Amino acid sequence: MPQQTQQVWEETLSKIQGRVSGRQFETWFRRMHPVDIGADSLVLGIPAAFYREWIEKHYLTILQQALNETFGRDVKISFVVDAPQHKQLSFDWQARSHESALQQEAPLTTEIDIFEPLQLNDKYVFEDFVVGPSNRLAHAAAVAVSESPGRTYNPLFIQGSVGLGKTHLLQAICHAVRRRDPSVRILMLPCEAFVNKFIAAVQQGSTMDFRNRCRSADMLVIDDIHFLANKERTQEEFFHTFNALYNAQKQIVLSSDCAPHEIPTLEERVVSRFKWGMVANIEPPCFETRAAIARKKAHERGRELPNEVALYLAENIETNIRELEGAVVKIIGYASLINKEISMETAKEALRDVLQRGRRVRMEDVRNAVLEYYKIKPSDLKSRSRSKSVAFPRQVCMYLARKHTNCSLEEIGSFLGGRDHTTVLYAEEKISQEYQKNPQVKHDINLLSKKLTQGA
Repeated sequence: MPQQTQQVWEETLSKIQGRVSGRQFETWFRRMHPVDIGADSLVLGIPAAFYREWIEKHYLTILQQALNETFGRDVKISFVVDAPQHKQLSFDWQARSHESALQQEAPLTTEIDIFEPLQLNDKYVFEDFVVGPSNRLAHAAAVAVSESPGRTYNPLFIQGSVGLGKTHLLQAICHAVRRRDPSVRILMLPCEAFVNKFIAAVQQGSTMDFRNRCRSADMLVIDDIHFLANKERTQEEFFHTFNALYNAQKQIVLSSDCAPHEIPTLEERVVSRFKWGMVANIEPPCFETRAAIARKKAHERGRELPNEVALYLAENIETNIRELEGAVVKIIGYASLINKEISMETAKEALRDVLQRGRRVRMEDVRNAVLEYYKIKPSDLKSRSRSKSVAFPRQVCMYLARKHTNCSLEEIGSFLGGRDHTTVLYAEEKISQEYQKNPQVKHDINLLSKKLTQGA
């Protein structure tokens, strides 16, 4: 491949990376590669035919925008099934070392592996989870499940907003179970990956293989189960997988941004099964817990956070642990860069731009403002209703979230009923157009924006 072509593609990937989640980027964009490039066209190689359908349905707008920005003009995109010349690890249900797994490498064909080896973050263990009043129940339930899988709480359903530690607890369970018995077959994956792999299995005629692998697991752990919304056929498959594992007394652990009954279009029989065991909610951390988390994150990086700085962070970043950790990292990096000790002065200087950009505006703030202004119910924003009285406020909510929060497209769509990124982008574009040509819409947006920024 010419070096210039690769540079153009790498630049495009860097633009895309900031617009999708890490999992989506690695699953869908890293596996593409440029095959041919013209003045106003680009042919992309994909490893399997179903990639074209999925990309065109869910990510084409993002891909097109990134390419247009890179080229500085409109670019015509086409796809060709052309597996790249790299290798992919084959999956083995039995626990094995990385070295032995490498010996099982096989060339990538148009068929992709159903599952990949269990990959856990070493930091996501119970010992590194800061327990407080807001998460004590979920933590206790997770520990109980790890000590007696399939017998204590089955299923365990952990719900909570973005960035509160759901994934940490799910991985901590897997770590603890694996330490006790390395031979336990654990299948852990985000719900989006479960859906994607099921679609791949259907495309390739390997649904029985998919089914057998899922149902032969000793523990099934699925993050962001709300992604099942509006996916009837995948819901059907998951329903039978759930029954098979539950009847075999195999542990099932799920997480979601909302309660089971709040997941849009989820079949009642699936909702009822989610409630069979324990539903544990994680609330935003209290002031003391936020301060403790800030000190913990700094300690993990070999630095000690002065008490006044920890309290300053706890006061200014109220709900999202990821943002709190990001602030700690920025303070440590800034102090190292200017070769000074961490103090209130360096902390405020490091976070000046962050806090001035209104990081404290949350999705909950946007939702509440829209609900109050348009006099609709919380369930309306997550519903599938397309009536103008509901759809328009929902689009306004997405537009305001993009404007006033730092939430990703994925997080906004997830918060509003499991919608995909293209829906959020469409809403943002539509309200932007209405804002320019409709005085009433402009008045509404300005009023809501003022309320959000003054209340933050």
